[in-house]
Amino acid sequence: MSQAKKRFQKTIAKTVSLDYLLYLPKDYDADPEKKWPLMLFLHGAGERGEDLELLKHHGPPRLLEEGKELPFIVASPQCPANSWWNLHVEELGLLLDALEEEYRVDKSRVYLTGLSMGAYGSWHLATIFPKRFAAVVPICGAGLQFFGFPTRVHALRDVPLWVFHGAKDEVVPLRESEILVEELRKVGGNVRFTVYPEAGHDSWTETYANPELYTWLLEQRLPNDRL
Repeated sequence: MSQAKKRFQKTIAKTVSLDYLLYLPKDYDADPEKKWPLMLFLHGAGERGEDLELLKHHGPPRLLEEGKELPFIVASPQCPANSWWNLHVEELGLLLDALEEEYRVDKSRVYLTGLSMGAYGSWHLATIFPKRFAAVVPICGAGLQFFGFPTRVHALRDVPLWVFHGAKDEVVPLRESEILVEELRKVGGNVRFTVYPEAGHDSWTETYANPELYTWLLEQRLPNDRL
């Protein structure tokens, strides 16, 4: 009996969700015409689960909880327990879409940053959406375990990056960030690389406490042909 050509087609509606913390700058409501830069922060492995309070242990959510003011809309989603950020690319993309629809987001200044597992997620997400982010700041993470890395970072040759790592990191070896930075530099990437000589895995506390980071971020904008 011959084999007939057939086609199966079915439309499936899919619901995705992510819980997240949202911070709006104190002057957000002062000018209804003003648009604001958006920072998407991806936390580390220890903050996964269903308790958003865990996100306040590190990074921008911690600074904001302590009373620091930032000139960004800050969205800090929570990765489900026992999962990894690279498995939630669709949700993160849709979250960005929703934020841009609901809030006055300056689409030319959307920034991505993450620490440890969140830095792995930042590398991964940025290579999926290389034209979406005005700048990316991965801290003590890498991406060598993901399909296509390290050469996959060539997709970020036109994206400003500032990479941070501790020289004495025993959780994520410094070499993992070095490899990705080297790959970017091979193709003329716009990348800064800061290594803390005495820092272990926690290279994020010093990084997020540095005002220069936020000044640098605000200087980065998407060119018109990427909007």
